[in-house]
Amino acid sequence: MYTIDETEIMLNEIAEEIPQELYNELNELNGGIVLKAEVKLHPQNKAKDLFILGEYHRGGQLENFIAIYYGSFVQTFGNVPLAEYKEQLRSELKHEFIHHLEGLAGVKDLEVEDSVEIQKYLKMSTKSDGLE
Repeated sequence: MYTIDETEIMLNEIAEEIPQELYNELNELNGGIVLKAEVKLHPQNKAKDLFILGEYHRGGQLENFIAIYYGSFVQTFGNVPLAEYKEQLRSELKHEFIHHLEGLAGVKDLEVEDSVEIQKYLKMSTKSDGLE
């Protein structure tokens, strides 16, 4: 399992790969990316296995920022090889940046895609529970 400090170092390295122009309108106080220690379950979670790995927050007290949930990451990927763990972090951060950019453009394509994926999960979990 990877520590929160190790994860933060990896996340910072990945964040440096992203062009600075894409940070437009992210809260400059913390670089726009926050690593939170918590485990966050999706509200529509059925089997306690649907973790939220990251979220894009628009507006509010901290303005716009990306949250990555360390607890969810180690629950999901804590036992994979280091290269795979870092690649999952990279993938999630890029996913949240797409939400950010779409938010700036007034587009919700990725939100729709995420919703479709959640519906697929719910349908599969209902089938596996024998409820369908």
